[in-house]
Amino acid sequence: MNPTNIQIIGAGLFAVALLHTFSTKFFERLAHTRPTHAGLWHLLGEVEVVFGFWAFVLMIVMFLTEGKATATQYLDTRNFTEPLFVFAIMVAAASKPILQAAGGLTRTLARWLPLPAAWSFTLVTLTLVPLMGSFITEPAAMTLAALLLRDGLYSHPISNRLKYAVLGVLFVNVSIGGTLTPYAAPPVLMVANAWGWDLAFMFLNFGDKAALAVAINAMGVVLVFGRELKALPPLSQPEEKRPPLLVTAMHILLLAGIVVFAHHPAVFLGLFMLFLGFTAAYERYQSPLILREGLLVAFFLAGLVVLGGQQQWWLEPLLLKMDANAVFFGATALTAITDNAALTYLGSLVPGLSDEFKYALVAGAVTGGGLTIIANAPNPAGASILKGKFEDQSIHAGGLLLAALLPTLVALTAFKWL
Repeated sequence: MNPTNIQIIGAGLFAVALLHTFSTKFFERLAHTRPTHAGLWHLLGEVEVVFGFWAFVLMIVMFLTEGKATATQYLDTRNFTEPLFVFAIMVAAASKPILQAAGGLTRTLARWLPLPAAWSFTLVTLTLVPLMGSFITEPAAMTLAALLLRDGLYSHPISNRLKYAVLGVLFVNVSIGGTLTPYAAPPVLMVANAWGWDLAFMFLNFGDKAALAVAINAMGVVLVFGRELKALPPLSQPEEKRPPLLVTAMHILLLAGIVVFAHHPAVFLGLFMLFLGFTAAYERYQSPLILREGLLVAFFLAGLVVLGGQQQWWLEPLLLKMDANAVFFGATALTAITDNAALTYLGSLVPGLSDEFKYALVAGAVTGGGLTIIANAPNPAGASILKGKFEDQSIHAGGLLLAALLPTLVALTAFKWL
């Protein structure tokens, strides 16, 4: 390895950004103890701002050391499709007609289960919605599940342990639940075309294992916290008046269009503009769109793209030194400190990998996708929706890591030994 100066600086800033993500509570405390600059400390305490902020620092350094042409060329060669797509799908999936339709389906299925109301709601939300991510994409599934949990389970005074346990299972289940198809999970998207992984391949090699692990994780939460869940009052509030069928159908159609054209920003952004126009035209059937949350998540992912582009010099040799077994466990661990799509993308650039190695890389990447907020692209979306229900209105990185360890172990066992 002969890294350039800017690559070394980029790796250093990446490490600083990682430390920053584990230190957001420190900045929140500063906002309360140093009110003169409370706005700045609150900004730096937003986990979604972290990578965008340090990516901005990297670009300033690159501009000063390499010049304007190099800095702008570097940005022009980055692929920002995923941040743009996550923004569009997050806002569209969280619209009131979509949520009402998804919530209605969830409540209907929950009522069919011969279980206490909170048990069935939690079980269906943590099983069905993550698996739906294989068809509506993981960012959409994360948004739907997080909003359903926020307005259902998290709207009641539940214990902090239950809040983190549900969050850990949600993140892990969404990460593995999108692997039934080749287009829904970001780490699979990065390699599907290059390696010729089609729908049949994904369903036969990943689908059954993912579905089993998702179900076990969801049932585990219900069993461990069964007494607390059973003591809760009914979670489902009286349903609001539904919008006309045509309005809901239009929302679903536009959402489907954004999903189908996920790789074509010019198309899905055009559809998103149409979606915004439609919601404005039928405002009486809408609730406020989560534009701020969507923009924050997109900013986070864009920063990850900019900083991640300087990490190939050490990540790629690290992967190449591993065999299939080592890469599975290595990818699971590395995913906790870098976006799992970045790992699989680097793998897709390496020629001559065995089929066993390819499977191990992707399986390991999705297995570790729930360990941290930065591990999987949809995680910041879920965190931004649910963090207001946690103490200090923030999600502690250590709490998430501990909560996700057991569900991650279940996923690891399913992908490695079944």
